[in-house]
Amino acid sequence: MTYNDVFTRACYKQEVKHVPVWYMRQAGRTDPDYRKIKEKYSLLEICRQPELAAEITLMPVKKLGVDAAILYSDIMNPVASLGIDFDIVKNIGPVINNPIRTAADIERLRPIDVDKDLSHIMETIRILDKALKVPLITFAGAPFTIASYLIEGRPSKSYILTKTLMYNEPHLWNTLMDKLGDMVITYVRAHIANGGKAFQLFDSWVGALSPKDFEKFVLPTITRIFSELSDLNVPKIYFPGVSSGELLPTLTNIQSDVMGLDWRVSISEGRRRTNGRFAMQGNLDPYILTAPIDVIKQYAKEIIDDGIQEPGFIFNLGHGLFPEASLDKLRELTEFVHEYSASQLKK
Repeated sequence: MTYNDVFTRACYKQEVKHVPVWYMRQAGRTDPDYRKIKEKYSLLEICRQPELAAEITLMPVKKLGVDAAILYSDIMNPVASLGIDFDIVKNIGPVINNPIRTAADIERLRPIDVDKDLSHIMETIRILDKALKVPLITFAGAPFTIASYLIEGRPSKSYILTKTLMYNEPHLWNTLMDKLGDMVITYVRAHIANGGKAFQLFDSWVGALSPKDFEKFVLPTITRIFSELSDLNVPKIYFPGVSSGELLPTLTNIQSDVMGLDWRVSISEGRRRTNGRFAMQGNLDPYILTAPIDVIKQYAKEIIDDGIQEPGFIFNLGHGLFPEASLDKLRELTEFVHEYSASQLKK
């Protein structure tokens, strides 16, 4: 089997025979085989077993025919190296046992030590580099999103503690952003050095900020991350999460190749708001997957028709897969994206 580089080509706005497709959270909870594994091991226990984490990463590539793999991991994994004690709790998410609330808490954060604390993740990447015939996307959580967990102590809807620190003690906030930015840069460099072929920076919750606050409190660190990683010869993706459409015009100067969109902003509008600067990735509402397959295909068709108006489009969801999503529907959707887009690109 030859190497499938259609995803990489689309990231760089190069000619493709069909639109590439992968799904956020494709390695995991929609797969019954994965759920059986989870009956025995927690997410963090799986991550500490490179062969098992690699096997799960490979599942959707084999079962769905997607054009890229995404590492089975969690955005919280690197924060353990900083000295954060956390767990991933079922039906809640990350729960921090020593949340950050004071200057002393921030001061205590150690620099990340990939070799000492995260060698199991690097070994997973090396295994996948040998096994895959499609690009491996690795990822990191962006500083705001990670900070929101570290400060709140668990997932939040209001981000009141996070914003309290941000507004009341901006110097402490900037110190925290700098430390988390350093963590991301070191972590991503290690991913690529060990065989990652692309990376995505997940900023799942930054849409909670106004454009003004995003520009002031977060964008400088995002800009620095992509600038300091600009020498890496791999596609770089920024996904500013849900409800982030109003932030897009502020992002035109970051050195990313691809911008991920949620379902609230069309592909063409995303291009307009970012001055055509990026390849675009997205953006089917995941919950459309509850509909009959004909309805799913119609929504996908409209997104594809919009996306292929200009070079540089990757079909994805506007957020992660949910556990009840059907593997059969995903397989049929993947085939449809390939076949329909190929027929349109020939015209």
